[in-house]
Amino acid sequence: MSTPSPSRDTTVRESAARSLNGYPMVALGLALIAIGASLVRGAPLLGAPLIVAGVLTLAGLYMLNPNQAAALTLFGAYIGSDRGTGLRWANPLAVKKRVSLRDRNLNAPVLKVNDQRGNPIEISAVVVWRVRDTVQALFQVDDYEAYVRVQAEAAIRHLATCYAYDEADEVAVGAVTLRGGQDVVAQALRAELQARFADAGVDVLDAKISHLAYAPEIAQVMLRRQQAEAIISARSKIVQGAVEMVESALKGLSEREIVVLDDERRAAMVSNLLVVLCSDRETQPVVNTGSLYT
Repeated sequence: MSTPSPSRDTTVRESAARSLNGYPMVALGLALIAIGASLVRGAPLLGAPLIVAGVLTLAGLYMLNPNQAAALTLFGAYIGSDRGTGLRWANPLAVKKRVSLRDRNLNAPVLKVNDQRGNPIEISAVVVWRVRDTVQALFQVDDYEAYVRVQAEAAIRHLATCYAYDEADEVAVGAVTLRGGQDVVAQALRAELQARFADAGVDVLDAKISHLAYAPEIAQVMLRRQQAEAIISARSKIVQGAVEMVESALKGLSEREIVVLDDERRAAMVSNLLVVLCSDRETQPVVNTGSLYT
């Protein structure tokens, strides 16, 4: 029984290509062609090779803009990358594949996914990225731009399942949510994108959530829930403040001996004060011409 051969790392790393400044090579190529043309009539065996050499010299010229590189391959074998700028020259037989090293923006489409609690949400992100290794970008993946788009979408989908959209009873107090912990979520998204882009030789410069909302089918329900939670929170603070004010009022009346209140009068005063302080409408005063016992 044959044993399987161990897996090999087929990752190719970028290396510097043997290239030259193109301007001297332009002069050399033109000079060879001119000399060969002058000798082609008197000494064709010498002039013709010089013309061919001049043409081959000029064929090795290529142009690189700032933040652009060229990966060179010779008969299918990688021989290096040139990161120079301007007019460059390399082996005329080598194929030059240009790669942009500029920063790029990826505006991911709005995705409909489920968050950690299973609620359908809409989420999107903006990713800033650039090519770090030209060889990995060209030869490690089939199409590095399509690879970045697909992996970014997969990372955003996975991120949404790791966090809840917002705080609720089912989420632990202080837990990170998509809406409340944007900085932490952005760091997690960037780390996952960097791990996914590593095979393509791409660096993630920045990643931020650009769109976050409940899916339309539950948006109205969740909005009413958020409004109810806000009302409950506000009412809780109002009641807490009213109790403290009533307690302070009773304590002040007792200490200054302005009026002596028995249990029934104290209960009536507490009830009246709480109604006045906690009501969301203007209260109408009632003048009592008798006593509390009539």
